[in-house]
Amino acid sequence: MEVNNQHPSMARLLELQNQVSSLGQQVCAFSGLQSDREYRRLERELSRLQVEVDQVETEGRAQLQQARKRAAQEVEGLLRLLEENATHPSRLAIEELSQEAQRLVDEGVVAPQRAGAAEISDELVDALQELVLRLTQVKTGGRVSLRKARYRALTRLCAVQEVVEGRTRQQTLPLSEDTHAAVQHINQVMVQVSNARSQLVALLMGLSGRDSCAHLSRVLTEMLVELDALDVSDNAAVRNYRKQVVEEINGLLKHLDLEGEGDDTHRYDLAQNDSIRQIEAVRGRVFQLQAEVLRQSQTGELAFRPKAELQGLLTHLDEVDTARNPCIREARRRAVLEVQAVITFLDLWEALARRLPGSEEHPSHRAVWQVLASLSELQAQVLGFDGKRADKSYMMLEELLTKQLLTLDAVDTQGDESTKVARKQAVKIAQNILSYLDMKTDEWEY
Repeated sequence: MEVNNQHPSMARLLELQNQVSSLGQQVCAFSGLQSDREYRRLERELSRLQVEVDQVETEGRAQLQQARKRAAQEVEGLLRLLEENATHPSRLAIEELSQEAQRLVDEGVVAPQRAGAAEISDELVDALQELVLRLTQVKTGGRVSLRKARYRALTRLCAVQEVVEGRTRQQTLPLSEDTHAAVQHINQVMVQVSNARSQLVALLMGLSGRDSCAHLSRVLTEMLVELDALDVSDNAAVRNYRKQVVEEINGLLKHLDLEGEGDDTHRYDLAQNDSIRQIEAVRGRVFQLQAEVLRQSQTGELAFRPKAELQGLLTHLDEVDTARNPCIREARRRAVLEVQAVITFLDLWEALARRLPGSEEHPSHRAVWQVLASLSELQAQVLGFDGKRADKSYMMLEELLTKQLLTLDAVDTQGDESTKVARKQAVKIAQNILSYLDMKTDEWEY
């Protein structure tokens, strides 16, 4: 029997579609792998809905058949999307880098700590920084699931990096227990803090199966309570010592809110981030200034020289708050390079305009200046380049810049010191232009 002119089968399909819509939001935001418990749950729920949609009777009615077909297609689409999210090449790249970071931290921090060693090598710090950079370069194509996965991996790795770098710096030194009655207790807390630091690193990298962030947070909070209860009012040195230990504990606690942080959309959807908007505003102004500089340079006279404004934009970028977000840091770094590229172009243009070669100029020195003139022309083309690495113009620019480096390498300075310095500077300029061309075409995204 139909109720309110709606067939029972249609009402059932609408009910199932509501469930599908609810699951759809979860599927779109899913950032894990096929081995994750959440993946299996979503797959199981969608498979159940698929069966229930298929069981709805249509009684041969075209309207019901079409509605059931649409519902079935929606479920099938979500199942495909769920699998794509979990098996996307970029998602697998993020996982591979995360596992590489796990191995590094386990071998360089966790295992040595368990063995009683506390030394952190500079090589480990450099390797972690390299992994952070590689993670920021993983392409997401704007997909929420990939942005979320990349952000979660980055925040944990950067937190570990900060903790590890904190250990490499000089730590708070314990006071003699003869100084004050409370010193023994503070020293004991210091030992616990050292152990907690290692536990935190293991937790952040998924290397601790027993502990949890909540448990470690409680332990650290109890340490703060114990320290606060100590009466050290009569000794300034001990008060300062306690204060330093409290700061170290608070430094660890701030990293323990990462469990739910990746679900906060504004953190990984950086298009809406205020810092990114500031960076993009600076970039927009830089492109305006660059366009005018290039336009005038083509006429042979460069009256427009906005170096003061460009320096001001560098200062503004330096003040942008990155909120410890590596993607924002990378966006700011790239914007700084864009500003510096225009400044370098102006500097080189002015140097060439001021040049007054004398009759006694060393031939090798003249050869270096000829290369610099060519580099100035090539840099103008690089600044205005807006293509891809597969473009012929890109390959031509890369080849011409490489040729200039080879030309510089072939310059015989004949022991002339000024030529040696000029050639070294020219090589650096050429390499920077090549690096900038490479950066412009690496398709990086935040």
